[in-house]
Amino acid sequence: MRSSSQEPTCGSRPVLEVATPEQFHTSILSRRPKIAVFDCDGTLWDGDTGSEFMVWTIETGLVSRETADWIDDRYRLYRKGELSEIAICGEMVQMYAGLTEKEVRRAARTFFQQRFERLIFPEMLTLAQQLSASGAEIWAVSSTNTWVVEEGAARFGIPAERVLAAKTRVADGLITPELLDVPTGQGKVDSLRRARVEHPGVVFGNSIHDAAMLSIAGHAVAIHPSAELRAYATQESWTIHMPAPQSAM
Repeated sequence: MRSSSQEPTCGSRPVLEVATPEQFHTSILSRRPKIAVFDCDGTLWDGDTGSEFMVWTIETGLVSRETADWIDDRYRLYRKGELSEIAICGEMVQMYAGLTEKEVRRAARTFFQQRFERLIFPEMLTLAQQLSASGAEIWAVSSTNTWVVEEGAARFGIPAERVLAAKTRVADGLITPELLDVPTGQGKVDSLRRARVEHPGVVFGNSIHDAAMLSIAGHAVAIHPSAELRAYATQESWTIHMPAPQSAM
């Protein structure tokens, strides 16, 4: 999920900003990475599926009015900086406790098809396909709920077992409030290490919450970076790339 969290201003060393899709793909594929890790919102597609799915499930009546009021209050606190990123991302999964995982997965499928299919960055889709064809192992890591992330990641050929996202325990088909993982910040690195991914060849991210994960990459790429990540990427001399949306292709 995207956020406006602040990060100290960094230095101004030169940064490699790739101009064309062809140059971008060549710069990645020529490194022959064995493992490639992608953040999702803002990196594989434009926009924030986490907050939009929250709103969409309220508007469509998937969650109760009581739950809707509770998460709305919590999200307002987050927007004011009074609730942390990890807390709100966890609660945006816990809000579905009591529902069947089957119905939430069905909702996630409809939601992604209606709202985000058209927002996939074609360059990133092509790159993921090329990396897979070259034999690279592809992972997706996100603080958004796993049902939406798995749905989107499937478009990129990333199987559910290589999706690390915010999730709660599911018991007898019912979603419980017991959090299992909320990968954000250093938590993304921790999630990857639990999956025995410690030194990925290339990592892609768009926000300051991806900085720790980008730091463990053989090659780090900031995609449409936030101001905070752009400053950090400049300090670290990471690659920056701005893939065009589908409408511009």
